[in-house]
Amino acid sequence: MDVRAYNRSAWNRQVDSQNEWTVPVDSATIAAARRGEWQVVLTPTRPVPRDWFGELHHSQVLCLASGGGQQGPLLAAAGATVTVFDNSPRQLDQDRLVAEREALDLQAVEGDMRDLSAFSDGRFDVIFHPVANLFVPEIRPVWREAFRVLRPGGALLAGFVNPLQYIFDWERSERGELVVRHAIPYSDLTSVSEAERARWIEAGQPLEFGHTLEDQVAGQLEAGFVLTGFYEDVDPKHVLARYIPSFIATRAVRP
Repeated sequence: MDVRAYNRSAWNRQVDSQNEWTVPVDSATIAAARRGEWQVVLTPTRPVPRDWFGELHHSQVLCLASGGGQQGPLLAAAGATVTVFDNSPRQLDQDRLVAEREALDLQAVEGDMRDLSAFSDGRFDVIFHPVANLFVPEIRPVWREAFRVLRPGGALLAGFVNPLQYIFDWERSERGELVVRHAIPYSDLTSVSEAERARWIEAGQPLEFGHTLEDQVAGQLEAGFVLTGFYEDVDPKHVLARYIPSFIATRAVRP
């Protein structure tokens, strides 16, 4: 299966169904950001520390796999020059909608997060990469490309899923049961039955991949980054939230 093409279409459908990560921010939120009153998330609920960004005014920010008209427009309203890069045209349309409505300095570019060849070396000061690398089968290319397009001293802010979440039976988890079923790394292509996968595809759900912590954290280090920040977060809607944080955010700097 062409995962990129399938997930592009799946996320286009998520816009139609108004998934919470596809609904653009309103004008009042943009106005507040222009006054310096803003916050964004890499993970479901916990705001990113403001000092993780450094000086945003006139900085070049890449919102990587971050379409939807939410984080990119807010960072642009806060003073950054923003490029939103995403696999879904409909998600990018949400960013264009807010940028045009609010006269923001924002560019939207379609592409695969594993291939940033559209951008030159050292182009960006900050990369903002919220929980999204679960939608590609391999993530080390993401870290290598992020390192390349950051200037020396630039920061990669990344959110991702703790792979512990993927060891459980997904359908039973939705009913509030935690039943261990899967090994890590997890893949919607190989870890579940054809019948389960067919149901998810029929429902238009994006395909997901549970990557190891070694790929997530050591992958950044091997790309050349130095980790300077770390925190955990929960998804309050998931049964696992009662037991352990299942999301992680990191700040990594290119020396």
